[in-house]
Amino acid sequence: MRTIEEMETLIACGLGEVPCDWKLANVNLVNVFSEEILKTDIYIKGKRIVSIDPHAALEAAKVKDCCGAFAIPGLIDAHMHFESTMLSPEALASVVVPCGTTTMLADLMEIANVAGEAGLREMLKSIETLPYRMLIEVSSRVPTAPGLETTGAVLGAEEVDGLLGWDKSVSLGEMDSSKILITRERQYLQKIVSALKRGKIANGHAIGRLGQELNTYAASGISDDHECVTVEEMVARLRVGMKVMVREGSAERNADALIKGVLASGVPTENLLFCTDDKHIDDIEAEGHINYNVNRAVSLGLDPLEAIKMATINTAKHFRIEDEVGSITPGRLADIVITDSLENIVPREVWFEGKPAAAHGRLIEEKGVRPYPDWIKDTVHLKRSVKADDFKVDCSAGRMRNGRVEARVIELIENQIINKESIVELPTENGEAVCDLNADCLKIAVVERYGKTGGIGVGFVKGFGLKSGALAYSMSHDHHNIVAVGTNDADIALAVNRVAEMKGGLCTARDGAVVASMPLPIGGIMSEKSSAEVAAELETMNGSARGIGCALPAPFMTLSFVSLPTVPELGLTDKGLIDVLRHKLVPVLL
Repeated sequence: MRTIEEMETLIACGLGEVPCDWKLANVNLVNVFSEEILKTDIYIKGKRIVSIDPHAALEAAKVKDCCGAFAIPGLIDAHMHFESTMLSPEALASVVVPCGTTTMLADLMEIANVAGEAGLREMLKSIETLPYRMLIEVSSRVPTAPGLETTGAVLGAEEVDGLLGWDKSVSLGEMDSSKILITRERQYLQKIVSALKRGKIANGHAIGRLGQELNTYAASGISDDHECVTVEEMVARLRVGMKVMVREGSAERNADALIKGVLASGVPTENLLFCTDDKHIDDIEAEGHINYNVNRAVSLGLDPLEAIKMATINTAKHFRIEDEVGSITPGRLADIVITDSLENIVPREVWFEGKPAAAHGRLIEEKGVRPYPDWIKDTVHLKRSVKADDFKVDCSAGRMRNGRVEARVIELIENQIINKESIVELPTENGEAVCDLNADCLKIAVVERYGKTGGIGVGFVKGFGLKSGALAYSMSHDHHNIVAVGTNDADIALAVNRVAEMKGGLCTARDGAVVASMPLPIGGIMSEKSSAEVAAELETMNGSARGIGCALPAPFMTLSFVSLPTVPELGLTDKGLIDVLRHKLVPVLL
């Protein structure tokens, strides 16, 4: 928010009465309002832009010659969960800011599901010291699926209304379509009303919804969706007045299909935005952040100016913050990316609120991770240590044929978080349904980790490719119980217990021994370490997964989504197997 003092200073600078702080000379400014590239200078005072007039002759305390490089607005991530990066907000700065991201719109549902409003507010203590802007999409789904999962906390309508009143909140976070179309609980409608009455939007999560279901969902006040996988879904949402966030995360690769659809069908891009949603540190370091979305779209044939608008002004307008960010224009905050190319944006420099924040791939000033309180690092409490017998699946109630039993199996879809329900005949031993390694049908389990019920949900999954051992992870969307996949019950139990001992993290086990482990103590989902340390540890973990046969590009990210009870067709929680679109528990065996 601008102050009167800021306005008076900007006016005085513009009239030449006092000098500006900076002059970024000789830039090719990408103007996302006029859709032109303007050869000019940029004048900055404090946090804001004073002038972009090519004929201005204002004084400035400091002058930087940009030598004809392009100046584009700081990039905006329209929807992300920073917990999915495994990094604290401080550590995340060192990887996203050098990529040109200066604003992140974060739904903190992960830490909120673990530790409630107290956990959320603890994370927000970092905001004022960060070299990027974190604005909050206030979590609507705490818990995501009441009655179908166990979580650490609840944010009801009253708590959400209070958080929406905070000046750093910009929207109501993603509202699962089942709350509108199936359960129709009044508290969720009240959360939408709370956002709308404050002039803020309500974000969506409408995976798999089309036709009249989608129309009904849009009629409830939902403004966007980041779950589009197909061109049909994208066009359907645009037709009902919803914006579409084109997502490119670690396990959710949607940009290629959607951008190709835009190019083939001529869909206008003014209502399209970019987001990462969930992207691990190793993928950000290897590819980039929102600049990767832009670069990928351009490589597919989208005009660079259109791609840049999707990453800047389109998002700012949608969230009603275009008076502050999303463009390099007078009065806006001076978030600026200097780059030598628009076809492949690799920032030479990144400016945040009128100051240099990163140069040549590194932060100007590295931010250490602040100390986090002990209570938020002590959130994993098993009711008791698990045993191999806890993961047995009794087949006595199932349909048997030739020594095999029919089962609902979660079948992964490559590069997506959606899955499909497959009916598979599993082998049996001693009255139990067991894994079929030849068919890549493995056991998957979710273990309640808040010390409330001790519940364990067990099912089967196809697509991980493990030949031995087990993987476990304490970040399982959105409840964040411990999720594990494995070829045998003993290694699953070992991996789960190791994660609990670490108070959260990742583990690979094989043949009765821990192969590798990685602690994530902050809420059981984030590390206290630097981005470089976390990236190295994650590479070790991914290598250990490959060592037992998993060829997935992001094995632990994929594992974290299999348990999600809001992504079709099946999910698994500590309560059991979930039919997502019908929002109900279903038996594993038929």
